[in-house]
Amino acid sequence: MNPRFATILALMALAVGSYSSHAGAAPAFDPDSQRILKSMSDFIAATQAFTVRTESSLEVVTQNGEKLQFLTPVSASVRRPDRLFSKRDGDLVDQRFYYDGKSLTLFNPAQNVFATVPAPPTLDAAIDYAREELDIVAPAGDLIGTKAYAALTEDMYESRYLGMSTVAGIRCHHLAFRGNEVDFQIWVEEGKRPLPWRFVITSKKVAGAPQFTTQIVAWDLKPRLRDKDFEFAAPKGATGIDFVRVPTPSP
Repeated sequence: MNPRFATILALMALAVGSYSSHAGAAPAFDPDSQRILKSMSDFIAATQAFTVRTESSLEVVTQNGEKLQFLTPVSASVRRPDRLFSKRDGDLVDQRFYYDGKSLTLFNPAQNVFATVPAPPTLDAAIDYAREELDIVAPAGDLIGTKAYAALTEDMYESRYLGMSTVAGIRCHHLAFRGNEVDFQIWVEEGKRPLPWRFVITSKKVAGAPQFTTQIVAWDLKPRLRDKDFEFAAPKGATGIDFVRVPTPSP
């Protein structure tokens, strides 16, 4: 065996052994990973307006075990406390999401159909309403809300700080979190702008443990946003339809 390759294998075995040595041990929350994730959440919550562009990939596991990836470019504009617009153009979805502080609209350009409902008066409440009542997950909803830290760590029982990494040319802290339903990794910019630049979620209880990955392409923390950027105007010939409500579980 090539000596260099043997050394690499030995280092990999050492790293894996160190990482898995805590299996079955009491929950462990690394203070650095918790602190950095909290600083990221606080920084985004304090940013009154921003735009972000991402490239997301959704992994699907077929019945015969084949893993397929579907790509979705996403852009979002946020103006606190009550504005959100996002656009998703991808393999599986082509949608526009509008929230103007009074109503929430989902528009599908390909079919030229839209659905609009009254919405709560704050962004956080609107994101919760969309998820709980309409079964809609707002793009990056867990990251852009003012309570992102609580949302991200709600089901977590372990966290780790994995060191420094370079993502999109940005020096980042690499953090890993383990939960009952999902594990996630996040890369947070070093320094005075603790912005996330990469986010990977692994669904542990789904066959094949598929992953959802979001790679941030660009942040703009001083955008010029107008009210009309968040207001939906139905195109000519567009058809209004109703949301299918999430059924209320019986006792």
